[in-house]
Amino acid sequence: MARRAVITGFGVLAPGGIGAKAYWSLLAEGRTATRTITRFDASPYRSRMAGEIDFDALACGLAPGQVRDLDRAAQFALVAGREAVTASGLDFDSGDPARVGVALGCAVGCTTSIEREYVAGSLWELGRREGPAAPLYDYVNPSSMAAELARKVGAEGPVTLISTGCTSGIDAVAYAARLIEEGSADVVVSGGTEAPLSPITAVCFDVLQATSMRNDDPAGACRPFDRSRDGLVLAEGSAILIVEEYEHAKARGANVHAEIAGYGSRCSTHHLTGLETEEREMAAAIGIALERARLRPAQIDYVNAHGSGTVQNDIQETGALKRAFGRAAGRIPVSGFKSMTGHALGAAGALEIAGCLAAMREGLIPPTANLHEPDPECDLDYTANVAREADLRSVLTIGAGFGGFQSAMILRHVDGGER
Repeated sequence: MARRAVITGFGVLAPGGIGAKAYWSLLAEGRTATRTITRFDASPYRSRMAGEIDFDALACGLAPGQVRDLDRAAQFALVAGREAVTASGLDFDSGDPARVGVALGCAVGCTTSIEREYVAGSLWELGRREGPAAPLYDYVNPSSMAAELARKVGAEGPVTLISTGCTSGIDAVAYAARLIEEGSADVVVSGGTEAPLSPITAVCFDVLQATSMRNDDPAGACRPFDRSRDGLVLAEGSAILIVEEYEHAKARGANVHAEIAGYGSRCSTHHLTGLETEEREMAAAIGIALERARLRPAQIDYVNAHGSGTVQNDIQETGALKRAFGRAAGRIPVSGFKSMTGHALGAAGALEIAGCLAAMREGLIPPTANLHEPDPECDLDYTANVAREADLRSVLTIGAGFGGFQSAMILRHVDGGER
């Protein structure tokens, strides 16, 4: 019997609140959580907005040593991971640790901590700090975050960190599913985490001119598919999901949210940030995901768009959906969560998977916020501003990233999505 990868729990830290419940409330209500940056003085930068999290690590249950030594992104992953484990009902102490893995996605690593220590001039002191490990090594080695999560759950199976830019989160969950399907693990703690809000990240995106300059309206700055969009809004966040083998989950009576039914990935070599007009790679990734899920385009009930709010991406994504879905493209509702949360880079794909799971559970499509005047070149059903009730059996979520990364994943009810 073929092994199937399902999701049995998830935890979230996102702009707008701590926990999966707060995240879903934001999405369902179509509220925006992007605000003027408070974590550092952003006045010198072209874009001075972000999706920040009001996060108190001690209040969220982390130990003082973890608060002192772990990067903010690692702290996010531990808190979201604890919620995911609790939601899944798994008892990691009673299972075989060699059958538990970790697959974590992150794009920019521990830049916040590295920059903090560099500015403070305390690198030498940090490196000499007594203790079980020098935190500085952890900061320059992002895979340490995956190892930290593995220690937390006692995972002794495959452990990895995937860094493929803004598709890191979705790619990490896909890798987790592969480990399940090939028999290398029965449970994989997976997802993405990112805490990029620092001057070094801000200046990098300034150079790329990819971020919005709508500084006088931070709540309305990220407006995917709108004629007046002018760029993305950076964000931080984490979503951790428990990916489990279906029979393993069924045997313990777990609540199964959805099956990871199909995944496709392609890379465009056209340009680091520029996109070709033919949308071939994204359309191909979607096609592969559909083929692996054994679904026709018309069987997809909803598309969770990458929807970054950049001029190029939104046009290219619209074209890719038309190329992949043909006539069905205009009949399938689409929306973009980044309009509400901002773009959490390597965590975005995992956050959007978590949002899709909640949408499937609640039978509600979250809207694309700030969509007031649709771009004529973005002419699909983008669920503008108001959520919509729907029976969601099969959902497609899309990720795209600088470097040409293009990924697509289909989530499906375990009954096969049959109506």
